[in-house]
Amino acid sequence: MVIGAAVVLFIASFLDYYSYGNSSIDAPNAWDSLGIAIGVYLVGVAGAALIVLSRSQPQPRKVFGLDLAAFGVAATVVTAWHLLWTILDLGSIDAGAGLVLGMIASLVLAGAAVASPMVPALKAPLAGAPKPQAVHPPYGGHPQPGQGYGYPGAQQQPPFGGQQPGQPQPYGAQQPGRPEPQQAAAPAQQAPAADAAPAGDFTPFWFAVPVARPLYGEDGSPAPIAELAPGTWYLAVEQRGAALIAQTQDGRRGVLQDTTGIQRG
Repeated sequence: MVIGAAVVLFIASFLDYYSYGNSSIDAPNAWDSLGIAIGVYLVGVAGAALIVLSRSQPQPRKVFGLDLAAFGVAATVVTAWHLLWTILDLGSIDAGAGLVLGMIASLVLAGAAVASPMVPALKAPLAGAPKPQAVHPPYGGHPQPGQGYGYPGAQQQPPFGGQQPGQPQPYGAQQPGRPEPQQAAAPAQQAPAADAAPAGDFTPFWFAVPVARPLYGEDGSPAPIAELAPGTWYLAVEQRGAALIAQTQDGRRGVLQDTTGIQRG
């Protein structure tokens, strides 16, 4: 409705502004006086353009704290007000087709502009809402849907060094629910063997921590240099026994001593 009324208003600016009846005098149109064409007719057309532009954007732009549609509504009301009082104050001169048609078009345009915020059909935006952008992990990694720590409905990855469900147990492995007599002494015996394990076949991988974990310096300093947060992917670049050398997003490297429950990407 707003666009149609604006088109009619623009066409009316080329028709006769006054009517002299059967006189041979050439009746002028709005463009014979630029103050009327630009200051009245085109103001209404520009107001309609601002309203359409505001509705065509998912998030309306604001100027001086006001939406563009508010300036458009004000422009259409000014045009309708001017043309209405021009016809009422003509006196002995008759209104031409351009003035009458322009007044009708401006009244329809102003009415549609004012009613736009109150009528759902006129208030609906012409463009759809923007789609949320996909969030990718750092360092160019792209976990596939259904994989990775924290993905809704994703299959949980086994802890670092854990056994995949359904795989055959290696020879001598402890069966679930059947503790061994030497269980208490196992950690103390396995620690030296883990420290002496070669790291030559280590392959860097992405991982995430289930809870916040401190990252210590490689020089053995007791003070942590960073904290790994859950929900963020980090890169494991080296293994030192049961610990991992992890790299943060800003390029810092440190030792992750507690690797229990981490999820591999």
